[in-house]
Amino acid sequence: MGIRNRLIGASMVAIAWTGTASAQTPPPADPGASTEQAEAPAPTQGEIIVTARRRSENLQRTPLSGSVLSGTDLAEKGISNVDALQFGTPSIVVNNFGQGIDFNVRGIGKGEHNTQTATGVITYRDGAPTFPGYFQLEPYYDVANVQVLRGPQGTIVGQNATGGAVFVNSNDPIIGGGNRGYVSANVGNYSQAGFEGAVNLPVSDTFAARVAVYGLRRDGFYDITGPGGAPYTGNNGDQRHIAGRLSLLWKPSSQLTILSKTDLVYLDMGGYPATPFRDYYKNFPIGSSTPNPTYRDLYDISLNSPQEARDKFYRTILRVNYEFAGGMQLRSVSGYSKGNTKYRADLDGTAALTPVTADRTFFDSVDERQFSQEVTLISPDTSRFTYLIGAFGAWNKYDFKAPFQFVSDNSSAPGAASEYRLQGINPNRSLAAFGQIGFALTPQLKVELGGRYTASRSRNDVDILQFGVPLVAEQLTKSDDFSYKASLGWEASRDHYVYGFIATGFKPGGLNVPVGLGTPAPFGPETVTSYELGWKGYFANRRIRTTVAAFHNSYKDFQVIIGNPTLPVFGLEVNVPGTTKITGIEGEIEARFGALSLGLGMNVLNSKIGRFFALDQRGTLSLSPCLPESGPETTLCRNLQGNDQTYAPNFTFNANASYDFALGGDTVLTPRVNFGHIGKQWATLFQNPARGDRIPERNIVNAQVALRSGTLTLTAYSTNLTDQHFPAALNSGLYFAGSPRQYGLKVQKSF
Repeated sequence: MGIRNRLIGASMVAIAWTGTASAQTPPPADPGASTEQAEAPAPTQGEIIVTARRRSENLQRTPLSGSVLSGTDLAEKGISNVDALQFGTPSIVVNNFGQGIDFNVRGIGKGEHNTQTATGVITYRDGAPTFPGYFQLEPYYDVANVQVLRGPQGTIVGQNATGGAVFVNSNDPIIGGGNRGYVSANVGNYSQAGFEGAVNLPVSDTFAARVAVYGLRRDGFYDITGPGGAPYTGNNGDQRHIAGRLSLLWKPSSQLTILSKTDLVYLDMGGYPATPFRDYYKNFPIGSSTPNPTYRDLYDISLNSPQEARDKFYRTILRVNYEFAGGMQLRSVSGYSKGNTKYRADLDGTAALTPVTADRTFFDSVDERQFSQEVTLISPDTSRFTYLIGAFGAWNKYDFKAPFQFVSDNSSAPGAASEYRLQGINPNRSLAAFGQIGFALTPQLKVELGGRYTASRSRNDVDILQFGVPLVAEQLTKSDDFSYKASLGWEASRDHYVYGFIATGFKPGGLNVPVGLGTPAPFGPETVTSYELGWKGYFANRRIRTTVAAFHNSYKDFQVIIGNPTLPVFGLEVNVPGTTKITGIEGEIEARFGALSLGLGMNVLNSKIGRFFALDQRGTLSLSPCLPESGPETTLCRNLQGNDQTYAPNFTFNANASYDFALGGDTVLTPRVNFGHIGKQWATLFQNPARGDRIPERNIVNAQVALRSGTLTLTAYSTNLTDQHFPAALNSGLYFAGSPRQYGLKVQKSF
């Protein structure tokens, strides 16, 4: 059963987690920022500019819930990649398996560890959507800002999303900006050493370039032994990363702007060691007083299989913006990405050679490529009536390369009867037309209406060798949807803004892989209807900024993997027939009083699954049918109605504080502390604590002390200061450890 739980769908994200705490380098005091922001009017005191809606808007006057973190914010909060983002903004939960992540916002996003399930939280890099499956651990370096939008998205931007969207914008070149930039280097425990730098290169009065580089090396966190306690000869999770970015900006006239960015990324994570969940608990069964004879620390692991984990890819984007007389803009954003990921792991997380099913190795090599194109026509912001009209297309293809993909070799019982192989391709396409109009009913009251039509398709063309039995999967599925958003925003006063909206979101369906029972039915799309009321305000002469939002989501046809309803010995991805209800409230406060800066963020959430019958494959097997809609309910075929949504903790919280001590001249000493709390969460709908389904809470403290003198900054830093050893993810009975305490020194020079 263990291997079948992993080999789900025409594609699969490898089960893994990794973490790196480098001292995230902030850009220089006057960064390149993004071209959109650079061309926008300068913000007044207390304003935060967001460009995610394809306009430069004041976040405090926009009818949405979102957060914006500048490059400096990322550095001060110790956020160096997407995994750490959950500790710096409310409502985000990331469960990281290395080659892929489960990224959820307000309990909506992705709940299965594979690539057949589309993601409900879309990540954009410099305006173009990134790979939906693999390559999720790209570092944040030379970043202008990260913008997080919560709730369904799609009426104003390329890809449709049910949970939210994250926009990562790197610094752009500055025409006439001089040779400005920065360099930094850091050293830390686990033999960590890193470097980062960027420089602006003005070529002419119409053309400029920017070059940015990043590198990291770090030894693994783990103490790994082989069979019988012998030294482990494989990779300990040692990391070696290198990345570079070339940005080119050409502005031949005041109307035309052309920006291109090309990223090259090589991430060698070494491996993703994991351990059986039961070994994490001092007493077993969980909750009992019986000492667990196999109890050990999460970083104390036994393996008998080699490990490998490596991503390499490149991405190029081309953004063309033309402004007509009168202010109307025509914008094109093109993106192309291509990469390869390799992964090798011990499937049972032990060094055991018996029973035969315990001695298994998983290995895959997958190519992925994606092309996306967005074209939008954007009205000027100066009139009472505004509009945005756009079209979008994305073409993605997975290539599971022979002879490696999905190989499960058993050295104790070699041969085809003990192997599972899947090779072939899985191309996907999404086409959409979208638009949004706005009308100011009064100078203080504005209504916005938007809509989107999306048509998606997915195809399998794969060959399977299932323990000696050859199978072929050639199948196509299509899904389409019209989603919409209607909002009303009211500027109650100069310092207070109230809004409300109703929005819908759509995530396409996908394909299941045959298991010898004929061609399985595809699973359908899932949709969400979201209702939100929000208030945003300033206090104390705009020294305090607040946002509060209450929301209710009606989540239909949630995609989940269960035991095959007619033959539960095999897995199948289906849709939850009942409606899941998710209700919550979230808030953020930022305050600045002279040298003192404070910040708070929180989310309180309640979720309930609708009527849904399923059999847990990990338990006692049954050959009796268990249909999702009707059961019938038995001790094995369970009605999961009322259970919590997966990856939807009831409470998340983050806080930060810093103080600038002036030491004379231009020398400043700044201590900072950041705290992030992710409450307990369920990893499966079955919610069985005895099988490790209850992922413990995470309480992460990051701290820094920075000494800045002119353009030189020396920083002592630590992430996970209290050294909490916590499971960062559960998959197939294995816990993947989060990063332990890391600390070091960083020096940065701006010029």
